[in-house]
Amino acid sequence: MGNKKILIADDDEGIVDAVTMILEVMGYDVEFTYDGGAVIDAVKNRPDLILLDIWMSGHDGRDICKQLKNDPEFKEIPILMISASRDIRQSALDAGANDFMEKPFEMDSLLNKVEVLLD
Repeated sequence: MGNKKILIADDDEGIVDAVTMILEVMGYDVEFTYDGGAVIDAVKNRPDLILLDIWMSGHDGRDICKQLKNDPEFKEIPILMISASRDIRQSALDAGANDFMEKPFEMDSLLNKVEVLLD
C-alpha cells in the first residue's frame, strides 16, 4: 500500500520543520504548506491525514476544515487541528476536526494522535 501521506498546514516554519522531521523518521510521507490559501489545492494530492493550524496567514483553519468536511471528495480525510489558543478546542471540533492539539505539544503526544487517526 505504501507509506501514509500526511499534509501539514501551518505558517510556523519551526513547527513544520520539526514535525516533518519526526514524521519522516517514523516512515510517513510528508507534504506541507505555510499558506492557508493553498490547503485546498494541497488536499487534492490525497493525504491520509491533515495537520491543520487554526490561525495561518489570514485564514481560519476552522473555515478550511468545514469546507473539506462538506466536500464529498475529501470529507473522510481525518483532520487534526492545532492551535496555541487553548479555548478554541470545542470550536475546532464543531468545525469538523477529528481531534485537537494545543501548542506547544510533545512529539510523543502528536505521534499517538497521528497513529490513532490513521488507524
